[in-house]
Amino acid sequence: MLAVRREGDRVSFAVRVTPRASANVVAGVREGALVVRVTAPPARGKANDAVVALLAKALGVPRGQVRVEGGAAARTKRVSAPHAAAAALERLTK
Repeated sequence: MLAVRREGDRVSFAVRVTPRASANVVAGVREGALVVRVTAPPARGKANDAVVALLAKALGVPRGQVRVEGGAAARTKRVSAPHAAAAALERLTK
C-alpha cells in the first residue's frame, strides 16, 4: 500500500525510480513506494525530469505541479503533487 501524506494543499509520497528502463511506466507499489521506470539516465537530473513528466501525465496535472521534494540523487525520492491528484494517485496504485 502506498503511503500518502497530506501536507497543506499537496500530497506527498515515496517513489522508487529505475532509470535506463526499456519504457516509461508506473509499475505498481513496492514497500510503500510507487515504482516508476524511466528510460532516461540518472545523469544531470534527466531521470528526475522524466519521473516528473510521467507522473504529471499519469495524474492528469500540469508538469509544473509535480515536484521532487527530497532524494533528488537517490533511487527513492519524495514527490509531491496537488491534493486534487490524490484520486488519480489512488487509481494508479490499484
